[in-house]
Amino acid sequence: MSNLKEQKAIVTGGSRGLGKVTAIALAKQGVHIAITGRNEEALKNTVSEIQKLGVKVTYAAFDISDYDAVKKGIEQVITDLGGVDILINNAGIAAFGSFMDMEVTQWTKIIQTNVMGMYYVTKEVLPYLIEKNCGDIINVSSTAGINGNATTSAYSASKFAVIGMSESLMKEVRKNNIRVTTLTPSTIASDMSLELGITDGDEDKVLQPEDFAEVVVAGLKLPRRAFVKGLSLWSTNP
Repeated sequence: MSNLKEQKAIVTGGSRGLGKVTAIALAKQGVHIAITGRNEEALKNTVSEIQKLGVKVTYAAFDISDYDAVKKGIEQVITDLGGVDILINNAGIAAFGSFMDMEVTQWTKIIQTNVMGMYYVTKEVLPYLIEKNCGDIINVSSTAGINGNATTSAYSASKFAVIGMSESLMKEVRKNNIRVTTLTPSTIASDMSLELGITDGDEDKVLQPEDFAEVVVAGLKLPRRAFVKGLSLWSTNP
């Protein structure tokens, strides 16, 4: 298994939930961390936690749905880190409602954040990985991107799009020794899931953020000759 120590990672949506737990898991492996998010106070608090692990850590506060803000923020954190090796595209939003009841503005916001936001961030990071002819991109989709359900039309549409974008990018940049992995987890007891009321957070019944982070770390530690194209993470409890 590869040693991740001294690598540099950007984790979007890294101030809480899956992003925070993943950033901490990577820092425990000796990875230098940059986190992004919209809430600067939450970002600062997470940075303080990660600093205790003895790695370099920085942050940038911006909304990934705003391309100009993404360009500025990504340039800042890469400068702070002195480069980038790993991108974890974790940031996203969710809302549920029937096709007719959900407001057009809400539908548009979900697509703009979950699809265009991931595209914006990747577009700004990718040139650095291509230049060094090495790197990892992990894109977080969902089982909702494999099967649609009633009331999930906007969220499912965005997560289906993430899978398509990821697979296309994977085939495009393999020649640059860049590994692109798509993760499609089932329901995880993340902050977002708890707030939406779709899980009660029971550790014996539902996936935990730490389970997700463990998969991320394991995938990154694979020898460079190998990578996971796509992986679905499920709880053993139905």
